[in-house]
Amino acid sequence: MSNTRIIISLFCLLTSFGAKAQTIEVNQVGYQINAPKIAAVLNSTNGTKFFITNISGTDTLFSAQLQPARNDVYANNIPVQLADFSAFQQSGTFQLIVPGAINKPQIIIQSLPFYTVGKAVLKGYYYQRASMPLLPQYAGVWARPAGHPDNAVLIHESAATNERPAGSTIATPGGWYDAGDYNKYVVNSGITMYTLLSAYAHYATYFDTLTTNIPETGNGLPDIINELLYNLRWMLTMQDTDGGVYHKCTNAAFDGMVMPNAATQPRYVIEKTTAATLDFAAVMAQAARIFAKWQNNRLPHLADSCKQAAVKAWQWAEQHPNLDYNQTSMNAKFKPAVTTGAYGDTHLIDEWFWAAAELAITTKDKPYINWLLQYKVPVAVIPSWNQVAALGMFSLLNHANQLSASLQPLIQNCKLQAIEVANYLLQHGNMAMHTVMGQSNNDFIWGGNAVAANQGMWLLQVFQLTGERRYLNGALSNADYLLGRNATGYCYITGFGTKSPMHPHHRPSIADGIQAPVPGLLVGGPNPARQDGQIYPNNYPETAYTDNDKAYAANEIAINWNAPAVFLLNGLNYWALQKAW
Repeated sequence: MSNTRIIISLFCLLTSFGAKAQTIEVNQVGYQINAPKIAAVLNSTNGTKFFITNISGTDTLFSAQLQPARNDVYANNIPVQLADFSAFQQSGTFQLIVPGAINKPQIIIQSLPFYTVGKAVLKGYYYQRASMPLLPQYAGVWARPAGHPDNAVLIHESAATNERPAGSTIATPGGWYDAGDYNKYVVNSGITMYTLLSAYAHYATYFDTLTTNIPETGNGLPDIINELLYNLRWMLTMQDTDGGVYHKCTNAAFDGMVMPNAATQPRYVIEKTTAATLDFAAVMAQAARIFAKWQNNRLPHLADSCKQAAVKAWQWAEQHPNLDYNQTSMNAKFKPAVTTGAYGDTHLIDEWFWAAAELAITTKDKPYINWLLQYKVPVAVIPSWNQVAALGMFSLLNHANQLSASLQPLIQNCKLQAIEVANYLLQHGNMAMHTVMGQSNNDFIWGGNAVAANQGMWLLQVFQLTGERRYLNGALSNADYLLGRNATGYCYITGFGTKSPMHPHHRPSIADGIQAPVPGLLVGGPNPARQDGQIYPNNYPETAYTDNDKAYAANEIAINWNAPAVFLLNGLNYWALQKAW
């Protein structure tokens, strides 16, 4: 046995005697060679040093002092000491040893540590496709027959018009299943499409060469664009002839835990709403700008069609400004009763702002510019499906030089707010775990992992605005959180890390008979509210998580959660290639 191993073994024995069990939590996917690299030692108060050795533990390659302990207030105040090995800049696979800890995790250091997982979270959308079979050459062991052709979807009573009476049918095939269920919702597609379109807009040179092995790979379009097209074409079918947009395409009730092809309940399009129509208008206006790149070859006329659809949707919304989706009141008037996801939203000023911003950027027309000039800068909050003002804010910032002088004061105010929120994120995170995630208990909600990813996306955009590396490092800290440096020790993306969810609330992963879940899906994460009624280990905010397929409040997946993970992880890859560290 080498002298190094003897010293470390003795140190472990002495410091662990009588102490609580200590665990080391790391980013299980990998660290960027030149970026900050931090591990967390849980239940540790008086550790002194840590060691990085070769994989066999025979040779010490780096050692340093552990940082003083801090209590993690979101995990029952457990003490945490951080191991900062940023100065260790060798690529490879190593072992991290802290005397007294019960585990010795591997750490992987690479120039592009998020490359594979970044591809996987984008490929996750292929596995969510409706109306087409997933073939083995693309889906591997998760191949499956087509489900929900949606070529004869019923007009629900709530959506009936003279032109399309109740019980008549329309075709609305394609699109992505929204989450662990098999329905398709325009509102949640809205923020999802924005986030993925924005990812391409920010990192086009990166995504232009990123392939995910989907049926369209090699057709002359980037695979992220191919994937976006699959859902965009479905969204276009959800617009009625008058410009309004159906709220969702759904069963009356959720399917059982079966494969898509075994789910054969009747499908309906449900009433047109202002929120769905404005989200649709915003997405189509944004898509028109991005797809214009291929209007002379691969996608003739699509950009124009998207722009026309956006304008028509805005006009319908102006005529119907307050048609909210209230499923309870709808069910009191129309049959059949619908009990699937509601995505109801009664506060629509943020949807108006987002749609006006996208249309102003795309068309430069005065009605949208004038609308923006009459509207105060929105309160800047981390985006979610029902809080979309920041989407319009960042779109305005990213197109500031293309917009009229009259909009520049508004854009400047947007910039100040974006930076103010970013500074708050950096100053009020979880100091014990050294993550931006953990501003308050409110970060740990249904879909809290998307909060972490959206915070990271926000910080990446402010980094691009300012060039200040602290924002980039803050975004990186939330990637570390999602990939394992957290109080549960889970890497929250299926198929990655040494400890990741095996039982997500995701019907194909439950029903397919394959032990491993569909890969590349971000689960919701810790949620002390536990709306599913399942038994969790505890209800502390950061540890209220269970890997249980019935625990939909913590372990479901959703397209709007994966999207900011696509932006964050691939954005970090982009900046690594730009040598931002």
